[in-house]
Amino acid sequence: MVARIVIAAPASGHGKTTVATGLLAAFAARGERVAPFKVGPDYIDPGYHALAAGRPGRNLDPVLVGEHLIAPLFAHGAAGADLAVIEGVMGLYDGRTGAGEFGSTAHVARLLDAPVVLVVDATAQARSVAALVHGFRSFGPEVRIAGVILNRVGSPRHEQILRDACAEVGTPVLGVLRRHDAVSAPSRHLGLVPVVERSADASASVEALAGLIATSVDLDAVRAVARSAPPLTTTPWSPAVAEPVPGTPVVAVAGGPAFSFGYAETVELLAAAGAQVSTVDPLRDESLPAGARALVVGGGFPEVYAEQLAANAPLRDAVARLARSGGAIAAECAGLLWLCRTLDTHPMCGILDADATMTPSLSLGYRDAVAVSDNVLAPAGTRVTGHEFHRTRVTPAAGPSPAWAWHSPAPTMDGFATARLHASYLHLHWAGAPDLAYRLVSACA
Repeated sequence: MVARIVIAAPASGHGKTTVATGLLAAFAARGERVAPFKVGPDYIDPGYHALAAGRPGRNLDPVLVGEHLIAPLFAHGAAGADLAVIEGVMGLYDGRTGAGEFGSTAHVARLLDAPVVLVVDATAQARSVAALVHGFRSFGPEVRIAGVILNRVGSPRHEQILRDACAEVGTPVLGVLRRHDAVSAPSRHLGLVPVVERSADASASVEALAGLIATSVDLDAVRAVARSAPPLTTTPWSPAVAEPVPGTPVVAVAGGPAFSFGYAETVELLAAAGAQVSTVDPLRDESLPAGARALVVGGGFPEVYAEQLAANAPLRDAVARLARSGGAIAAECAGLLWLCRTLDTHPMCGILDADATMTPSLSLGYRDAVAVSDNVLAPAGTRVTGHEFHRTRVTPAAGPSPAWAWHSPAPTMDGFATARLHASYLHLHWAGAPDLAYRLVSACA
């Protein structure tokens, strides 16, 4: 039994991250063990959650892992916690395009049988907030909206009007944040700047959020709502899928400011498959970990650090040597760019016969993909659902043996694949396809 609460909103931009992160920090400051979660494929918000909670921020995405794994993954991530805070994605009922509720915050709340607190930006609203809250409560009868937190409230008079309106529709107001109380975090082309790039400032921001939420929100009422969630009957997810590969091969995982996008379960799956996982920071380290036989490079912002990555010639050469010697390499999105010849004319690792450039257009969305050829991650014909999110272009987009093919929004061949290499734009949540990790570690044996 873990007390749990979902922080949702009518739309993006209402303040979900502010409230969720602040709640995690405020409860942690009171000595409670809190577990943070984020609905959807977001990598950046969980970093702020982790800083606030002191434990990994985890994602709950039915599209990427299947709805059958949401409760098990929740139970795994919430083990030992007193309270779990689950931040939603976009608007409460916004799911995968064309799939109705599937993948939405409401979908995850229903799968976890968790009460919802709606964060509402009250800017330029008065009594009409009652219609908005009533509409969200009645639209999904299986979703229990237990209260609201009003954000960007202008004055005491404005607050009273809003409270009276919410009382008309029987919805408790659990907190009020004023416009002048905003705690900001810097943003750029793909959202907030990740915690790892601004650790000192991020810590100060989270501390400020803890104070703001502690004085603006009724924490006891929020805890009572969270404790109203019924027992959740499920078996916690386990990363073990088979007997560990013998020999404890060393698998390097890229990290640091340039490659900060990754799911906590990826490392857990690699370790369960028998790997000794060691982190390498391409902005700082000039060599791979001793004895490394594989390299995993996730997402991030190599375009922001292109000059520094180019300047680290010793590590670029080490990665190229690993590839020439038959080491196993798996890269997605940012990792794909780093393996190219160049990124915005800056020299990269040169493993792929391709060049990468920044573009003004955003590629965003879920992709149902199939492996085109046998490769270090998956045999040909493997079907996965991943997520694409970038403002770059790789030319050519695919090698002689592409990594994936998909057909929406347009027929696409993506990435590069060989028996020892896999590099593509597609972000995958490996918990939804745990054989990927086992196959990679097995390739080291």
